[in-house]
Amino acid sequence: MIDATLQNFETEVIAASMTQPVLVDFWATWCGPCKVIGPILEKLEAQYAGRFKLVKIDSDQEQQLAAAFGVRSIPTCVLLINGQPVDGFMGALPEGKIKEFLDKHVPPAGPEDEEPELAAEADDAGADPAARLEKLQHAVATDPANDDARFEYVKTLLLAGRDDDAKVAFAPVIDKRAVVRRFDSLQRMMDAVDFAAAMPSTADFDARIAANKRDFDARFARARWFMAGQRWTEAMDELLEVLMRDKAWNEELARKTYIAILDIIEPAKPKVAEGQIPPDDPVVATYRRRLSSVVLS
Repeated sequence: MIDATLQNFETEVIAASMTQPVLVDFWATWCGPCKVIGPILEKLEAQYAGRFKLVKIDSDQEQQLAAAFGVRSIPTCVLLINGQPVDGFMGALPEGKIKEFLDKHVPPAGPEDEEPELAAEADDAGADPAARLEKLQHAVATDPANDDARFEYVKTLLLAGRDDDAKVAFAPVIDKRAVVRRFDSLQRMMDAVDFAAAMPSTADFDARIAANKRDFDARFARARWFMAGQRWTEAMDELLEVLMRDKAWNEELARKTYIAILDIIEPAKPKVAEGQIPPDDPVVATYRRRLSSVVLS
């Protein structure tokens, strides 16, 4: 559980929600129902073991944040995913109802040792991409339901230019795109590769953008072309140009594609000593901050 203020809101809420759902609890010291629901939320955060993050905001002390979320009564809880509020509730709901609410949005529980195994595989493979790919292939073959291993396997194939192999490996989970965001990110990458295969250059898009800076179709096409070529920062810069002019363009297509790139380029977290927080990749951290700045402006 984290207490958020205006000063750390971008880091603790917006940036954090890019990698896990964040439940924001607006409360106040004088609020009786807040004292009832607070311990329940903290208990559930522990039970869900990292599947969501709990952030508490004192609505009296942080009136600007409360106003930004349209808080009219407390307790009010708002769930954010990918920097955006997606659902919420008011009042001190019983524990069962809160769990029903969370289960609609948070990732399903998986084996407790799943992520450490993947981290170990990444470390063991080290600088040998072939060894890492072999380990990931084995992980998927022995546990087809291991979504983390499959994501890393398909991503590694895509980054190696093995597009057809990636599509074959992705096929068993293609229907899970709607519930597993990182699978949706993989599909967006594969779609970009297919799109760019017929485009020898960005000359046409460049000319259209030079004539009209608000030609968002051309900007998005150029971003996908860069994305397919693994020119990540150029792709995200192009998408930011769209977002700065129209955040909601084409059902937030630019934002969703931007997040897909962040999912794909984020490296596995390195091992650190117990109690320490692994450092963020500097490019990923920078472009997350830039996205948050544009979305909140």
